[in-house]
Amino acid sequence: MFSWDAQRYLTFAGERGRPFADLLARVSVAGPTDVVDLGCGPGNLTRLLAEIWPGARVRGVDSSPAMVEAAERDVPEVEFELADLRDWVARDEQVDLLVSNATLQWLPDHLDLLPDLAARVRPGGSLAFQVPGNFDEPSHTIRGELAAEPPYADHTVGVAVPASHAPEVYLDVLARAGLEPDVWETTYLHVLTGDDPVFTWVSGTGARPTLQALPDDLRPRFEEEFKARLRAAYPDRGHGVVLPFRRIFAVGRRPAAGSEVAP
Repeated sequence: MFSWDAQRYLTFAGERGRPFADLLARVSVAGPTDVVDLGCGPGNLTRLLAEIWPGARVRGVDSSPAMVEAAERDVPEVEFELADLRDWVARDEQVDLLVSNATLQWLPDHLDLLPDLAARVRPGGSLAFQVPGNFDEPSHTIRGELAAEPPYADHTVGVAVPASHAPEVYLDVLARAGLEPDVWETTYLHVLTGDDPVFTWVSGTGARPTLQALPDDLRPRFEEEFKARLRAAYPDRGHGVVLPFRRIFAVGRRPAAGSEVAP
């Protein structure tokens, strides 16, 4: 098991928030009354939902006590709930807009879950999500290679690692679930500054389960080697460290009552 650190996650809040804004720009829902953000994290992006649709009931759901605590403290205008995404889906509740931002990649079976998520969308509403698609980049492969080496391997076997699928896979699943799919991908070139910024980025997300799985006497050694390899893979170019980050976006719209998805 691992836990999230809301403050570490927010270190690059601006860069992490760009994909969420780009996702919402392709959502077209007329006058939603119920909006839910599954995997809301510290709530800083859920706040945007309340600003865009001030007349809607906006809720955030997350399974991390630390994230929900931060969200309730910093975003009091939104309702937050501590719950597993899959448990929320099992309630058979329907909403106008269901959003999930950089969360589904942590669920190995999320393709099987997508039809259930689609079923929670009312006619005329949408399911919108984005997941990272950069798992073959050095920021992830270096972690995996190092974690498989002794003496770390004994402690990191079976730790949670994120994963996603090709855009066309998501398109097919959404279409089969009765939604009108709009799927695309974007590679951002984030210019990061500070000491070991790529390590700071991944230690708050994809590498966190691995780091927490290591005992205290091994973690500093692992971190120093991880940082050194990341510096070699992502050198400072004089204007900062460039981190290419591919993301996959999907919006599935349920046709209004009385209409059908075009064949």
